[in-house]
Amino acid sequence: MPEITLNVLPIFILILIGWALVRTGLLKDELGDSLGEFVFKVAVPVLLFRTIAEADFHGASPFRLWIAYFAGVGVTWTVGHLVATRVFERDARVGVLAGVSSAFANNVFIGLPLVSRIVGSDGIVALSILLAVHLPLMMIIGTVLMEQAERKIGGGSSRGLLSILRQIAGNLVRNPLVIGLAAGVVAHVSGLPIPDVLDNVVNQIAAMAAPTALLSLGMALNKYGVSGNFRIAGAISALKLLLMPACVWTACHLLGLGPEWTMAMVLTSSVPTGINAWLIANRFGVGHGLAASTITLTTAAGVATVTFWAWLLS
Repeated sequence: MPEITLNVLPIFILILIGWALVRTGLLKDELGDSLGEFVFKVAVPVLLFRTIAEADFHGASPFRLWIAYFAGVGVTWTVGHLVATRVFERDARVGVLAGVSSAFANNVFIGLPLVSRIVGSDGIVALSILLAVHLPLMMIIGTVLMEQAERKIGGGSSRGLLSILRQIAGNLVRNPLVIGLAAGVVAHVSGLPIPDVLDNVVNQIAAMAAPTALLSLGMALNKYGVSGNFRIAGAISALKLLLMPACVWTACHLLGLGPEWTMAMVLTSSVPTGINAWLIANRFGVGHGLAASTITLTTAAGVATVTFWAWLLS
């Protein structure tokens, strides 16, 4: 356990440093937003490009990996929705947001650094395969369910599925992560070598992805907090940190996923809730407190629970 803790602790220490830099006024929170944009638009896409371009897939099919991970998403999302609507008697819109908050892991800002540090290159390959479909699927499901919930409550009309898919597809075409993955696939399939000078630049930018992501996330956490939703946020946080990785672990074993890919999927499913929950709350104007509280609580408790899952898998 001490060795596992030494691998996990630096991830959360960097988040804490980012939080403290803004909290103490040493740096302005706007810098955190800029660093986050650099991570999302430059550093992580370059890391994904390099990973896919150089990967050895050993002829493995991605479908079992996707099924294992999204089986965990489906179970946890459903339980989160039921906890919010049946136990805490919130409306259907908060139920959808509770499902999102319990099942939308921060795969980019925490999952990538964690998997890279503990699993290594094979784990990054597995996570890259997941990221190829994770964001579009989660955003489509979240948007469709939220619009249905709004129509049920308000009685208004909602956009059709085709309209939602068209909007999300347009966003994905311009999404830097998707562009990085697609470029990596082209480089991998073509087999063309990357010139030494360019390869050196790519490696240096890719190396920035993990520490910069963690610092920028810590700086962004100053926007959140726990705001009057402690009981429901605590329940949703427990689902995110405990139920979801347990479901993914079970599905990986039932489907016979290899040890490196299993570890990568379980670890990334165990990380705190991603800021996408907050973005969906902003988009629909509901559940800001729940999303913010869940992000804060899962990040605070994540050092213990992620350490537990890493120890269990070792």
